[in-house]
Order: sequence, then structure tokens, then C-alpha cells
Amino acid sequence: MNEIARVAGLRVAVVNWRDPWHPAAGGAERYAFEVARGLAGRGARVRYLTCRAPGQRRRERAEGVEFVRLGGRFTVYPLVLLWTLLRRRSFDAVIDCQNGIPFFVPWVLPRRVPVLCVIHHVHDAQFGLYFPPWLAWLGRVLEGPVSRWTYRRHAFVAVSPSTLRAVRERLSWTGPVYVVPNGSVPPAPAGEAGPGPVGDPEVVCVTRLVPHKRLDLLLDLAARLAERRPGLRLHIVGDGPEAPALADGIARRGLGDVVIAHGYVSEEVKTALVARADLHLSTSQGEGWGLSVIEAAALGVPTVAFDVDGLRDAVRDGITGWLARDDDADAADGAADTVDRALKELDDPDRRAEIAAACRAWAGEFDWARTTARMAELLAASVRLGTSSTGDDRAHVVHRYGDEHPRVVEGPARDELLAAPDAVRAVRPATPAERLLGRPGH
Repeated sequence: MNEIARVAGLRVAVVNWRDPWHPAAGGAERYAFEVARGLAGRGARVRYLTCRAPGQRRRERAEGVEFVRLGGRFTVYPLVLLWTLLRRRSFDAVIDCQNGIPFFVPWVLPRRVPVLCVIHHVHDAQFGLYFPPWLAWLGRVLEGPVSRWTYRRHAFVAVSPSTLRAVRERLSWTGPVYVVPNGSVPPAPAGEAGPGPVGDPEVVCVTRLVPHKRLDLLLDLAARLAERRPGLRLHIVGDGPEAPALADGIARRGLGDVVIAHGYVSEEVKTALVARADLHLSTSQGEGWGLSVIEAAALGVPTVAFDVDGLRDAVRDGITGWLARDDDADAADGAADTVDRALKELDDPDRRAEIAAACRAWAGEFDWARTTARMAELLAASVRLGTSSTGDDRAHVVHRYGDEHPRVVEGPARDELLAAPDAVRAVRPATPAERLLGRPGH
């Protein structure tokens, strides 16, 4: 195990709005849990603080992680702060996950306890989709100015280059931001999964049924595709509050023979639906990353998505998928053109095999063990140095004497390595690709 990533014995709190078993759980919950259980597997004592859905236990233990569930959708925030205040000396470090707004744990922790605030994507434009104007305004104030002040002595962690840019440009955050991307399932072996045989196309969309996923746009796209390619079927996999509106939209547009809404399904069924598809689709207005894109790629299935935050990072345009222009005037037509072009490319068996191989290779760059290792490195160094902040938030490639391979490091982990300059053979700034993937040579 990497010496600078040793977290054995550290008392770590992971604070997230939901846990992975919550009915409304999504990619953010997967990230928080994978990191939590990965740290526990490395010997850390991990508590996962979250809200409580009906029927869930207030406390339980799973895969080495102790779950503490407090309050509901909004009351979880003050209850977590109170619970943490009463145990403020019980933690060596905290991972505070921001899903719209963070938990503001620095308010109740000793100053010496480092905090990493994980941001999946900036929500400023989304608050208005879910809340009345006054509450949307409050959300933007908490996400922006209040967060900037609260975490000024700490650091943010972004899951993608898009999120990093949004944190700088839309939240005006000037402090350090580190990059720790999502992991993924292991890629499927070549020949055992991937786009199905050429014929009537099947496309799939794996998504939470919530407003910012733009389900109306997805149905408009399905209608245009059905006109161009009779026999095409769109499988929508996922559940959420917009499920009734989706069903109504399918009926109103007369798409009952084109769109199949599967709702919530098991992982096995979801995997089977994606693996047999020619394409995976996303009409989201923006993501932090695009976990469903990488999970489809692991099965050899490329994605058509809009050129928006997160998805432009997860989809390598022309290599593992295709990006359409996000133009409100003709978004559905533009996306239909992109899907049509993609399906024509996939009609060529050689091109189909090339794309499937590229998808698997890209997905193979991301796994949860690597994600955990990078977070562990930041946490361990932050605890040793007494801060998660840094004076230089760039990532660097550092090659030390005695190390066979150079490594990509940032923040306190980099500062700790460079504190002994005589031990460092070479150092240079990491490229954006090296920073995302966490290893040199990209």
C-alpha cells in the first residue's frame, strides 16, 4: 500500500444527503458509499451520516461502515450538524458531500480537523426546477457565498474537469480544488458483451426520472428517431418523481410502441438491457461526470449525449460516443441527427468492434479502488499536515528517488512529497488528462 495513503486507524466521517439504499439514491450516493467502504477496507473507522427514508434503520453496519441516519430531506442538515457538534472531537477528517448545498461541518468541528467538500456538479441553474423562487434563491446563496466562506480554510474535491471549471466560474471559488473521479464496474471481456447484431436498433437511457434529465426532450428525440428508423425501440431504465409525467408523455405522443419505460430494475436486468443496446442516450442538461455513460462503456456500448458539463468529460467524442449541440431551438433534431450518424457508423461491423473496444478501454481507466486510493492519499496527508488546503492546487507528476514509477499527486499529498526536495528526482505539472486519470503518460 502507498505509504502516503495510509488511513488505518483514522476516524473519518462521510456526510451525504442519502445512502445507496435510499429510494432516491443516484450516482452521488454510489460515490460516497464506494469511498466509505473503500476507506473502511483500508482500516479507517468510517461513519456515514445521512438522512433516513421510511423503513430504514436509524443505525446499522454494512461492509465495515457504520451508518447513522438522522432526519429527512431538509431536517437532516441541522440534525447532522448537532450530532457532529456533540462528537466534534471524535473525527480526524470529514468528507462533506455537496448535493446542491453541503452540510457546513466546519461550523461545528475543531479547526485542526481537515474537511474535503466533494462536489459532483454545480446546482445553481437546477434549484429553480425543483423549488419556488425564494427557496431557489436561498439554495444559490448557500451553494455560493456561504459555502465560499465556510470552506475557506479547507478544499473542494471535484469529480471531473467540468465540475472544477464550474466551481471556479459559477461559484467564484478561489480556494483549492482537487480532482477525484468516479470509479466504474470492471469492463466486460471482449466478445461477451457489447452492442447487439445489426437490425432494428435498440437504444437505452439509464437515468433518474427528475426534471434536469429533460425527459420531454428524450421523448421528442424518440419520436424523431421513430420517423427516421421504423422499428427502433427506446428502453428507459430508472425511477423517480417524474415517472407519472413520463408515462403521460409516452401516451400523449403515441409512443407506446417505441418507448418502453422499465422503471426500477435489478442490476442484472439493467446490465442486460444496456448490453444488448446499440446506443446509450442521455438528454441531461448537465452532470458532474456521467456514471451511467462509463457503465455503458464498460459493456462496450457507446453513448450519444449533449455537449454539456460532465458528459463532455465522460464521452470521448467520436471515440467512445458522440456529442450533440445543446441548442434549445432544435435540440431534439440535432440529437436525432447525431444518433442517426452514430447508428450508420455502427452498421459497419469493423467500426462497431473498434468503438466497443475503445469504450471498454476507456471504462477500464476508472475503478473504485483507484478512486478510494486517491481520496485516501488526500485524507492521510491532510491529517498529517493539519489542513486539506494548499498554496498551489495544481496536480503534479512527481518522481522520487527510489520509486520505480512517477505518480500524479496534488494538494497536501504533493506538498508532503515536495517538503523533502532532496528525495525528489523530477517534478512537472500534470496534464489535464493525467490529472483526471491519476497517472502519468496521458
